[in-house]
Amino acid sequence: MKLALVLASLLSLSTLHAGPGAPIRLWAGDAPGALGQAEHDIPTLTPYLPAAGTGTGTAIVICPGGGYGGLAGHEGEGYANYLAKNGVAAFVLKYRLGSKGYRHPVMLGDAQRAIRTVRADASQFKRVGIMGSSAGGHLASTAITHFDAGNAAATDAVEKVSCRPDFGILCYAVITMEDGVTHGGSKNNLLGKDPDPKLVEYLSSEKQVTKETPPCFVWSTQEDKAVPVENSLRFVSALQKAGIAWDFHVYQKGPHGIGLSSGKNGVAADDVHPWGKDLLFWLKQNGWL
Repeated sequence: MKLALVLASLLSLSTLHAGPGAPIRLWAGDAPGALGQAEHDIPTLTPYLPAAGTGTGTAIVICPGGGYGGLAGHEGEGYANYLAKNGVAAFVLKYRLGSKGYRHPVMLGDAQRAIRTVRADASQFKRVGIMGSSAGGHLASTAITHFDAGNAAATDAVEKVSCRPDFGILCYAVITMEDGVTHGGSKNNLLGKDPDPKLVEYLSSEKQVTKETPPCFVWSTQEDKAVPVENSLRFVSALQKAGIAWDFHVYQKGPHGIGLSSGKNGVAADDVHPWGKDLLFWLKQNGWL
């Protein structure tokens, strides 16, 4: 996709006050590795921008959860509306799924392209983070630990832009691919049956943290049965060993997939889970809000 087209798509949304903008295709033609031309074969970003004059220059790509088999709306649009109301431009990523025949590295490629696309509009967005829940958290953690500075020789101008996130936000995230700790359905949808052990290690994000990994906000609940808190504990331990800044919260109560609320069915204005407020505090502390 030409950079001018990307910028035009984003800039045309600058007067939005509420609600989503039109989805932005990550590639003008078929996405790399596309298995067809159906809706699920076309990765997109749906923008939710702050009201005019309230933006902070911070943008976040959001990866909804769903076990790499679906995309949970409350972990996409729900988060995006909350962030936009607080001055953060949010872009919900519709990435390709294992339930539709895709496997790694397609999902990571979609996330990296999403970061590049948003970062290409440097006039609006000074910082670009990535956020994900559950399997979407695994995708976000993979983007946090696998990135590049862009390809200066690329003919596609978007590919010249770095895909390194400025920060990461991981919500009850799948981190490791190790059996017994990972989420089995997510692993199967991402890697298929009997994956190469080297690939399992490569996509166990706690083993891929380096001194170049960006700072992270991480949270989980002790009661989570689907994705044990051990996932988050391992990742934060790796961040600490690498000297990376982190903010970590474990809440005693709460099932898997709660999103912003104490339940799964949306969130009232006065019912935001404490992690949402803790996130805003962290963003403010770092000068991103």
